[in-house]
Amino acid sequence: MTTTTGWTWAGRIIDRAGLPNDPSFADVVNAIASMPYGRPPCRTPEGAMEAWRGTCSTKHALLMLVSRDLFPDRRIEIVHRVWRVLPGDARRLFDEEVAATVPDGGLVDVHTYATALVDAARIPIDVTFPLERPWDGFSHMVLRCGEGENHPGGANPLATKAMLTMERCDPSVRDPFVAALTAWSAARS
Repeated sequence: MTTTTGWTWAGRIIDRAGLPNDPSFADVVNAIASMPYGRPPCRTPEGAMEAWRGTCSTKHALLMLVSRDLFPDRRIEIVHRVWRVLPGDARRLFDEEVAATVPDGGLVDVHTYATALVDAARIPIDVTFPLERPWDGFSHMVLRCGEGENHPGGANPLATKAMLTMERCDPSVRDPFVAALTAWSAARS
């Protein structure tokens, strides 16, 4: 692990989240997860840091950048899952208000999460929403989505997500769902 502060991704998250100069991987994961969910004005890791809020794609991109500075051995990979959200899924994963935004036939969403090497095994990491309890640093995290089709984020995960969203999602249906997720997350804080 590298100790760093200042203008690096690691230094920025250490300063903004009030982490020790030599945070653990779990400290960083928990700090990024603690950021409120919501679209930042600029949908990039920089925008998420400035606004101190982010979506699944911006928060996981931030985790990848910070991990490159501090934990390169974790070899973070971004994954985009295309999945069909049904009202019952939204009710089970979130609440009735979020479920009310999902049409009876469902909607297509693209959920972004990460995987990391932990004790030589690749495990899922999902920092999309603030966690109910701090992550322990080694357990598989539960994804905030249902089963679906996984796509590697590749060299430019934000561009890959934008392309998948454009090809697969209807913004007139998905945007109210994202707005409801933002309200749901804010109400839990």
